[in-house]
Parts: sequence; structure tokens; C-alpha cells
Amino acid sequence: MSVKTEPAGAEQARTLGLAAAGTVLAMIAYTTPLATLASTATGLGAGPDAQAWILSSMSVGLAVALLPAGAVGDDHGRRRMFATGALVLAAASVLAALAPGAGTLVAARVGQGLGAAAILACSLGLIGHAFPAGPLRLRATGVWGAAVGVGIAVGPLAAAGLDTAVGWRGPHWLIAVLAAPLAWAAHRLLAESRGDRRQRVDLPGALLLGGALTALLAGLVEVRLGWGPAVVALLGGGALLAVAFVLVELRRPAPMLDLRLFARPDFTGAAVAAVATGAGIIALMSFMPTLLQRGYGHGALYAAVLLLAWSATSAVTALLARRLPARFGARAQLAAGLLGVGIGQAMLTGLDAGAGAARMLPGLLVAGAASGVLNAALARQAVASAPVGLAGVGSGTNNTARYLGAAVGVTIVAVLAAHPEPAAMVAGWNAAALVTAAVSVVGAVVVLLVRPRRVPRDAGEPRSHPQRAGTRLS
Repeated sequence: MSVKTEPAGAEQARTLGLAAAGTVLAMIAYTTPLATLASTATGLGAGPDAQAWILSSMSVGLAVALLPAGAVGDDHGRRRMFATGALVLAAASVLAALAPGAGTLVAARVGQGLGAAAILACSLGLIGHAFPAGPLRLRATGVWGAAVGVGIAVGPLAAAGLDTAVGWRGPHWLIAVLAAPLAWAAHRLLAESRGDRRQRVDLPGALLLGGALTALLAGLVEVRLGWGPAVVALLGGGALLAVAFVLVELRRPAPMLDLRLFARPDFTGAAVAAVATGAGIIALMSFMPTLLQRGYGHGALYAAVLLLAWSATSAVTALLARRLPARFGARAQLAAGLLGVGIGQAMLTGLDAGAGAARMLPGLLVAGAASGVLNAALARQAVASAPVGLAGVGSGTNNTARYLGAAVGVTIVAVLAAHPEPAAMVAGWNAAALVTAAVSVVGAVVVLLVRPRRVPRDAGEPRSHPQRAGTRLS
């Protein structure tokens, strides 16, 4: 049972503040290599293979742990999982800062992903518990969506500044210094909350899902380096483990992820939008610093500042999204956000060797404004689309979909645009921007097609959790 059902205003403020701070810190950790990869590679003697893994390894940790962390938080305490995630992030960041070689850094980045996964999954669960449905929750999820943009904005900028001042290890020390007190504050200041169910951890489901995602993501990283037997084995093995996960979850009386949730249009629509967000705008923006540095010869700080046009704009519009008319419901916001992002991405095509910041700025601003609406709507639906007591599962599923989509999208962008010659890289970027724009637009269409329908009261409810039908997309 939850400790409180109606937290006081001060408790709500603490919950929102710590949830947003944790989200900002997780995004700072996620984006740090975008600004420090060149100096990291030089310092550790990392070749192209190792560099690809340094960029992608945190995504592996995130994708593997988001759903299990959300489920464990729902069952055994969201505050506990949030604080544990912050401790893991701090420890992994110390390991990253002390890494003697690329292999150790890759392992540390996976650890950062595991810690960040617990923070991200449980932060939305904590918000869903602390803020009842209505205007207060609308504002709170908007703040969480803005925190995503703030972290993406601050991360490359802080990393580039510290890289210039003290070297590539500096950003990892900063993350560790900030994550440790976050864990203490969460333990001391947050009220514990959990769902109504108390059950054992679904260990078979967690192991199968973790193995499937690890193999699939590893295969996608290796695809960027060229096809071979290892790629086929990883992708094929990941697919088989994913099938096994589905079969096991369908047979368990209390699964980690009840697949009947996908019969709910709101849950499915949010998951589709999250995949399209990751495979679309996140994938393209993840490559932009590389384009600016290797395609145009700009420094890491220049790239980080220009990226602010997208990330900072998204933070502002996420805060303002709650002022949209009530008739402009969640499904419409998700679709409009994806469509606007797609338009912004399309505006980033047609670059040539002489293109500068002025040429890219309009597309970045349009994509940023739409991303803010999209992030706020995704945060709200991650909580609202899950049944009572399963906010962590909803958040974990939504964020897993986002980062799995990002892994696929980054692979596509890298295959198209990662060329050693600057002119070929710019041409590849133009193609990648069109492809990711198409992903965003297709995602918008699918979200619109996943329409609510009349169903029996208990349809789509997870087994042993028939509390309510949940909030439908409108």
C-alpha cells in the first residue's frame, strides 16, 4: 500500500524537483560522449569499433533496465529504486572517470545506463503517485518533459566546457558528484510509493528481455561497422529471445509486462510515438555534433551551442504545452508533435559544403518546438495509459520504446552519413534527415490510426490488476 494517497503541496514540490533533477542528470550522462568522443578516443587510443560502442553502450543499459526497474519500483518501492539508480549512476561514473581503456569505459557506460534507467522509470512513477489526474499532473509531466530537454541541452555544453578545461574525464566526475547527493536526497526527502500488488520479481521475464535487447542492440552497433556472421548471430539470437520473452509473459499469472496492455489504444499509441521519437529526431540530433565537427570542422563547443536551438526550445515548449486547449487531447498532441518534428527534420536537408548555423537554425527551432509538445505528451501518457499502480511499468515501457527506437535510428543514420570525407558526410546527412523525417511522419499517422474504441470494461486489463480501464487517448 502507498504511504500517502494525497501528498501535501510541499511533498509534491519535493517529488517533482527531485524527479526533474534526476531526469536532467540522466540526460547529461546520456549526451556526454556527443561532445567528448574525439578527446576520449585520443586519450584511450580507441578505434572506430570502440568509438561506436562508447557512443551506444549507455543505450544498452537503458533499454535493458527501464522496464524491469519500473516494474520493481511499482512492486517494491519507487523511492528505493530511484535512490538505488542514482547510486549506481554515481558508481558507474567514477568507474568511467578512472577507466584505463576503452573496454572499461564501455562497461561503465552500460552501468550508467542501468542507473539512469531506474531514475527515469521511477521518476514518472513518483510523479504519477504524487499528482492526481488533472491540471496539477498536467503541469508536473510538462516539467518532466522540459527536464528531458534541459538535460539534452546542458549535457553537451557542460561536457564540452569540462573537456576543454580538464579533459574528457571531467564530465564523468561531475555526474558522480551530482548523483551521490541525489541518492541521499531521494532517500531522505521522498515519500515511498508502490502499487497495490506485492509479488516476486519476474526473473525469467527480466532475463529474457534483457538478453533480447542486449543482443539486438549489440547487433545494431556492429551493423554500423559492417555486416558479418557476428551481426547475424546477434540479431537472430535477439529475435529468438524476444519471441521466448513473449511466450513466457503470456503464460505467467503475474508477468513483468502484461502484453494485453497493448490492446489498449492509449498505451499502444504512446509506445508507437516513443519509438518514432527515438528513431526520428533523437537519432538525427545524436549525429549532428559529428556532422558539425567532422563534416564542417567546427569545435565541440560550437556544436553544443548550436544544438541548443533544438534542445532548449523543446524544454520551453514542454513547459508551455499544458496551456494547450483541453480539446487538443493527448493523441492529437502526439501526432502533431511528430508531424512538426518531421517538418523540422525535412528543413534540415539540402545542406552543402558552405552551410552554416543560419541554414540549420530554422529547422532546429521548428523541430525543437514540436519536440517539447511531444515530450510533454509522452510523459503524461506514460503515466495515464497504464492502470492504477503500474505507473513504473508504463514509464519503463515508454522509455524502453524510445531508446530502442533511438538505437535503430542511430544505426540507420550512421550507415547513411558516417563517411570519412566531409562532402560525403554532408550528402549522407541530407539522406538521413529525409529518412528520419519520414519515420516521424509515419509515426504521426499510426498514432492517429490507433483510435479508441468501445470495449468491455475488463478488456485490455493486465491479469490480476483489474483496477480500471485507464485514461484513453482523445
